[in-house]
Amino acid sequence: MRTRPTRLVLVGGGHSHVEVLRRFAREPEPELDLTLIAPSPLAAHSVMMPGLVAGHYSVAQSHIDLLRLSAWARARYVRDAVVGLDLLTKTLALGDGEAEPFDFVSLDVGSAPDTTQVPGARENAIAARPAATFLAAWEALQADAASGKVGTIAVVGGGVAGVELLLAMQYRLYTELRDAAPRFALVTDQPQLLPDHAPGVRARLGKLLVARGVILHLGSGAIAVEPGAVIATHHRRIAVDRIIWSVSAGSQPWPAAAGLACDPRGFVQTDDALRSTSHPFVFAAGDCAVQVAHPRPKSSAFAVRQGPPLAANLRRVLRNEPLATYIPQRHALSLIATGGQRAIAARGAFVFEGDWVWQWKDGIDRAFVAKYAPPSAPTQPVGPEE
Repeated sequence: MRTRPTRLVLVGGGHSHVEVLRRFAREPEPELDLTLIAPSPLAAHSVMMPGLVAGHYSVAQSHIDLLRLSAWARARYVRDAVVGLDLLTKTLALGDGEAEPFDFVSLDVGSAPDTTQVPGARENAIAARPAATFLAAWEALQADAASGKVGTIAVVGGGVAGVELLLAMQYRLYTELRDAAPRFALVTDQPQLLPDHAPGVRARLGKLLVARGVILHLGSGAIAVEPGAVIATHHRRIAVDRIIWSVSAGSQPWPAAAGLACDPRGFVQTDDALRSTSHPFVFAAGDCAVQVAHPRPKSSAFAVRQGPPLAANLRRVLRNEPLATYIPQRHALSLIATGGQRAIAARGAFVFEGDWVWQWKDGIDRAFVAKYAPPSAPTQPVGPEE
């Protein structure tokens, strides 16, 4: 009697999962029923988002086509979001009310700025992620700025993502509106910018922000957000017309609610095989997970590196073979865009800046996206979910 194919479901189209799909496309696994569930058929390459906002890239140049990539991997693509997980019955609850069964599941659903901890943030600020939601809001913000409705914009969050996004928005609006462009402010609870980076990086970016007229509110944690204002530490009111929320990443609630082992912030805990520490049929990678023995910052630089070992271990578990250990690198190269076609490169104490850094970064980023364009466009399996 013939057994049914093993059902492997990939939840989320993050940096690790696109590599899993590419590797399974190049070397298909027999007797495998592969499914990708993602709310959008386009996956943003996050490090290109500042370039897209600044006007250097189009959506097509900065996104991976998950529909075509899934077809190449002979995977069924389901356009939806997972909202729940039943670990006993091995089913995923989808946003449309349907249930998706699995034998093995891998999570790469990313993270988003946490808008739940500060009163008013969800209602009165624009979250910097997910990309699709932010880009729609950014288009509306540009239109409002052009019509004179936006005089000031504040970015809350002093990490790399917040600084890059601020500089990109400022560049784009100044390019289009010149002296009529909005003024910018950066609000962070940290006493200095980019606390996880070397002093040389912090100094360069701080000097650049001041030179471009950005008002820095350091050591000013946002304790509330009101329409038209950020309420900072000591109840200081920072009046602005638009607020971009780019604080530390938050987790999705359903993995922890399902009973998966998660850290105190709700990120899925994995072992050195990128497998759940509590449920061996669950894998997780990227920003939604934390490797317990080797925690690293939430960064695409680390998520990209997890793709190959995740693909290899998913293949091994399908074949009932021992899993391999993956130890992530301790430090990652940072390539920080500064608005125009110029960037800063940093690794450890070494810092470089210039147009040539942008060109280097641009080449790396374009090559990454191009790697996931199928050599041909096979027919996409279409199910009732689409």
